[in-house]
Formats: sequence, structure tokens, C-alpha cells
Amino acid sequence: MPELDPEDAKLITLARSARARTGASEGAAVRDLDGRTYVAATVSLPSLSLTALQAAVAAAVSSGVDGLEAAVVVTAEPALDPASVAAVADLSADAPVLHADPSGAVR
Repeated sequence: MPELDPEDAKLITLARSARARTGASEGAAVRDLDGRTYVAATVSLPSLSLTALQAAVAAAVSSGVDGLEAAVVVTAEPALDPASVAAVADLSADAPVLHADPSGAVR
């Protein structure tokens, strides 16, 4: 397996941290076209539910981001939620979405 780009490794670290800090099932991080990062965890409220990646994309969009360079989701789940991946594609069809397990190993 090729070595992970340092900027992508940073996204994994941030997503793992968000997941651990909140005790959520997922943590996510996205990097915009200017190199800024946005981090989120799963949102599960009676009136609002977002995957971690949807929440990270929403944070980026609410900050005025026009596109994404990369995204990461850290979760124990074997597959990513298609709606999460679609949220990234809404901003950048070619942005990779890395899927990492809780240890940070990319699947």
C-alpha cells in the first residue's frame, strides 16, 4: 500500500480526535481547496441527524467553501453511508473520500 499523504494523515488524526472526544460512532474531516480543514462527529438529536461527514461538509459550506480537496471518515462500520459520500460529491466530484477504521488504518 502506498504511503499516505501527510495532509491526508492529518485529516485522519483530526477525524479520530473528533470521534474520540464526543464518543460518536463516526468522526470526519474535510479539507477545502485552500487547505483549511473542517471537523465534525455524528450528530444525533431528536430533531436533527447527520453523519459525521455530512456535518463536516455542512460546516465547510457554512464557511463559504466552494470545493473540497479530500475527505476522511473514521468509523468501525465496514462501509460508508452513501449519503455521506454524496455530500462530498455535491461540492467536488473528484475529491477522494478515505475510509479509516478507529485505529486510523485506511480501508
